[in-house]
Amino acid sequence: MSATSSNVIFTPLEFRKLTIKNRILRSSLSGRFDNYDGSGTETRINWDTRFAEQGIGAIISSGAPIHRRGLIVPNYAFIDHDDRIPFWREIGQRVHEFDCKYIVQLVHAGRQRDLGGLDYEKGLSSTNKPDPLHGFEAERMTLPQIYQTIKDFADAARRVREAGLDGIEIHACNGYLITQFLSSAINDRKDQYGGSLGNRARFLREIVKAIRAEVGDDFHLQVKISTTEYNNALFPWHKEGNSLDESVQICKWLEEDRVDAIHVSTGSLFPHPRNPAGDFPLKDLVETYNTVISSGLYTLRNYLAFRTWPLGRLAQHQWEKARGDRIEGISLPDSRVVKQAVNIPVMVTGGFQTASVISGAIDQGACDAVTMGRTILANPDIVKLFADGHDEPPLPCTYCNKCLVNFIEHPLGCYDETRFHSREEMLRQIYSVYDGPSYREQHSSAAD
Repeated sequence: MSATSSNVIFTPLEFRKLTIKNRILRSSLSGRFDNYDGSGTETRINWDTRFAEQGIGAIISSGAPIHRRGLIVPNYAFIDHDDRIPFWREIGQRVHEFDCKYIVQLVHAGRQRDLGGLDYEKGLSSTNKPDPLHGFEAERMTLPQIYQTIKDFADAARRVREAGLDGIEIHACNGYLITQFLSSAINDRKDQYGGSLGNRARFLREIVKAIRAEVGDDFHLQVKISTTEYNNALFPWHKEGNSLDESVQICKWLEEDRVDAIHVSTGSLFPHPRNPAGDFPLKDLVETYNTVISSGLYTLRNYLAFRTWPLGRLAQHQWEKARGDRIEGISLPDSRVVKQAVNIPVMVTGGFQTASVISGAIDQGACDAVTMGRTILANPDIVKLFADGHDEPPLPCTYCNKCLVNFIEHPLGCYDETRFHSREEMLRQIYSVYDGPSYREQHSSAAD
């Protein structure tokens, strides 16, 4: 590989109001590192800083709930009140020490969650049908609830700017609340927020406009969207959901609304065979899925199916069939079409870990940058490895997806023991994020 000065990966990425030093961003990769009440911890700061110091251009935060009713899973840092601002400011200051930008992903789970939480209520949604994977119950949002949620997004965006951070990503993909409005397979409303594509996109567009009114036109704002939903990937009898053509139109509208970038993903639920594309780790799933049994209408059914032969193997087969053979760059065909349709930068996620694949995608006009999740979890120093001339890490991510199914019960980390000399080495890496005092202890001492 050529020197970094001539490699497109290491050329700055220019947005309208933000510049990132290279073309690699960490996606909203996160474990349950914060307090149950939504307050942040030093562990979260350690987690984000470890990627910043390894040369990543920007970090997209863990999904930050804008309201308690919108959490995906407990123990994520919220951004629902002004008293959260000092914590997010601290993260930004630490990350900025390494010339790394910090973008906060604003999220509302809607009906799709991983765990219910202590104060579980039915998930607000475009529909009153439960989510198809775990069976979390849903409540169709009233107009006042829609208007309040739009305001909640705008208020959270203001907090991001007040914290001195670099931008916002609206989480409008992978089955969470905004997807539940965008999707033709999920949204069954009969009012101005349902039916036609324009109506289904109204919620997202009004969120964008409310955020712009709150933070101004000079603050970076991007949207992550599932451009092809494949809603019938796991359940073939379900509707397919939004097509690429429909999503391209949504992206054009977002550009009109002064969004600064599009982040391309795929799938109308999470996890999905095409996101994160990889293996179906049945053994690990059986060992950890018992944690969610009490959370949804279908979780006991799923658990019994996963642990019963041949039902578990059939589920694994359906996952692998729907995934297909391609893993790295699985969403590049979609991002190429989106990039040809809009005049703002396009980022894409999808198992990237090979420098020549990334630079080729950028050079050939399929995207402007890539985001990494599992692959940078496996190799936090991957950007430095590219800079040193490696085309891929010596021990690449195997896409086993064991990290995905272990994070509900255990700290997030790479759980593929074949990548380590011993289990003890694997555990040391997983536990390393807990080194150092707690955030509260540190700031309590400073106050004294």
